[in-house]
Amino acid sequence: MPNSYTELYFPVLVQAICAMALAAGLLTVSFVLGKRVRNRVKDMPYESGIVPTGDARQRFSVKFYLVGMLFILFDIEAIFLYPWVVVYRELKMFAFVEMLIFVGLILSGYFYIWKKGALDWSGPDAAGRKP
Repeated sequence: MPNSYTELYFPVLVQAICAMALAAGLLTVSFVLGKRVRNRVKDMPYESGIVPTGDARQRFSVKFYLVGMLFILFDIEAIFLYPWVVVYRELKMFAFVEMLIFVGLILSGYFYIWKKGALDWSGPDAAGRKP
């Protein structure tokens, strides 16, 4: 059993140093042994095997960013389910009712944005492009 903070956190320090040394070593070996081929094909942007078209600075619809924010919002809310699962057996019915309210609020928000059309990309400004 560790008696001091030094003994307690020394393994964490050793693991962090080993991880940094491994990362630095792998990057160094890749840089030293890797090929350096520069040509026009290698310098082109990669778009899933398709020849790039258009300007990289095209404008996107606000719906693109809205869907991105909604994804992050619902993803973070899903993370709050994990602590609830850990203490569910201790809190019993109180935790169940509390989670029903939480999930109900999440679903009401989801249905609200669905009815508002925030998730409909088939409109004329889908993905920021006009038909």
